[in-house]
Amino acid sequence: MAKSERKERSLALYETILKLKDVEECCRFFEDLCTPVELRSMEQRFDVAVYLQQGLVYLDILERTGASSATISRVRRSMLDNGAGGVMRDVILRSGLDRPDRESGSPEHKESKE
Repeated sequence: MAKSERKERSLALYETILKLKDVEECCRFFEDLCTPVELRSMEQRFDVAVYLQQGLVYLDILERTGASSATISRVRRSMLDNGAGGVMRDVILRSGLDRPDRESGSPEHKESKE
């Protein structure tokens, strides 16, 4: 597949995600698109990013998420060095998840009801 075609197809995915109407539809979309393991991995990485933004140390993040130190390090590196210009940090800040004392500040995910 040509690089330009791959980029166009990738953009279609993100444009589609932006058109999802609510959290429930978003959850169902990703459940259709990803395996349970892929979803758990993305959720875990997001939780790691939130905890890093809150200033937690690796050991605390490992205990709370079960993520390996290698995963925590990769997420940290992505956020600081080779990420998309701080977008993850900006989203975490806008959502208020950077404050550990926030009532729902824990990034823990609720189990979806089936």
